[in-house]
Amino acid sequence: MLYPYITFPDGTEVLHSQIVYKDDCPTLQVNFERPKNGGFDSARCELPSYNWVSRNGYSDAEIADFTDFLHNNAHLFFKFAASGGVCCA
Repeated sequence: MLYPYITFPDGTEVLHSQIVYKDDCPTLQVNFERPKNGGFDSARCELPSYNWVSRNGYSDAEIADFTDFLHNNAHLFFKFAASGGVCCA
């Protein structure tokens, strides 16, 4: 399940997954999706490794901005994922 987090002015929606454990380490994925003609730009990053699992349509500069955003918000993603999303925190 994905939980909404924020929508940027350009229409990019940021969503996050629930927490799953990999090798006893809590992890989650953060998705970035922006509508465009005929589909979406999308990118997915795994936390806490900050490994970009996939990306399509976003520039290197946008991915760098998203990485900074993730570093500044990672603690909130984990907090909200543990409690069922922003609406339930």
